[in-house]
Amino acid sequence: MKVIRAESMGMCFGVRDAIAFAKRKVESGPLTVLGDLAHNERVVGDLRSRGVRIEKDLDGPLSDTVMITAHGASEARIQRLRGRGHDVLEATCPLVRFAHRSAARLVSAGYFPLVIGMKDHVEVRGLTEDLEAFEVALTEEDIDALPFRPQYGVVAQTTQPVARVEALVERLRARFPESEIKWVDTVCRPTKERQSAAVSLAKAADVVVVVGGAHSNNTRQLVKTSESLGARAHHVQSPEDVDPAWFTDGITVGLTAGTSTPDEQIDAVEARLKEIAASMTAAAA
Repeated sequence: MKVIRAESMGMCFGVRDAIAFAKRKVESGPLTVLGDLAHNERVVGDLRSRGVRIEKDLDGPLSDTVMITAHGASEARIQRLRGRGHDVLEATCPLVRFAHRSAARLVSAGYFPLVIGMKDHVEVRGLTEDLEAFEVALTEEDIDALPFRPQYGVVAQTTQPVARVEALVERLRARFPESEIKWVDTVCRPTKERQSAAVSLAKAADVVVVVGGAHSNNTRQLVKTSESLGARAHHVQSPEDVDPAWFTDGITVGLTAGTSTPDEQIDAVEARLKEIAASMTAAAA
């Protein structure tokens, strides 16, 4: 059994910077993060152990200082917090900010905004809450249900697979050939790099192990990408989740991870995979 790593994987700079920011700020006083700073249970647990309060709702018990996550938030939500007297710190990823600016510019230019992404995702809520009207689509069926509009301006949740976004934009153009469709590519570079690396990994491996939080959208997308290319894929959060029954001697196992997964979590799973490989070699000797 051979273990290979994806060329690009793991925590992106936006999440890494947001976590470091929170760790610094909580040292100087109480801090509430509005939502999960990263979709990774271990990361959130570590922040809680340092005294960071995590609240999902604006109406929860908030400290004087409140931090917006890397996923961003609407200006309306931020102003609501400031209006209550909170000191609002923004850890919004610069690439999410770009998506916000792109949507605003499309609206200013007269386009009706369409966001390709998950309706209930925190990033999509942040993208749409400042818009008077908008549509959100994630599937071909969603595109087919859209009403005619003379101009559609399209942006995407930053962690969507770019191939999916491109396919849905093309379907939109085919559905409304008389409409002007303007797409601004807001899928972030780390997501593209990890998806591309996952494609190469899945082509080279029999089994792919994807490390990431249970609720991480981009981690789930890496699993789907691997499976679509014929590899057996398993989503794990820790070495304890790895089942030796998934593997047989002589196969190649690929390892990748979502953009909220810290290096130590990846390394621990890799160590477990190599331990299983060594036991197989010893048993065959």
